[in-house]
Amino acid sequence: MHVLTLAPDLLTAVVSLADEVPEDDDVKAGWLAFGIFIALIVAVALLGFSLVKQLRKAKAAQEAGVYGPVDDDDASAQRPADHQA
Repeated sequence: MHVLTLAPDLLTAVVSLADEVPEDDDVKAGWLAFGIFIALIVAVALLGFSLVKQLRKAKAAQEAGVYGPVDDDDASAQRPADHQA
């Protein structure tokens, strides 16, 4: 329990020692950040291709009748009517 009461004071001391404002030339994104950025672009592209593939498979299955007949008129007739107060 004594450690928990000392933690804020210790944290304040450590932050005050390390709290230096860097020069403008010291701050750079670097190659690691560029690599992460490219990896995120590739991941989004792969997810997009996968989504399109799955949507095409679902469309082909629907056209083949796997899901059964779905008509817009039948779907709207099965919905309950809005109740008016």
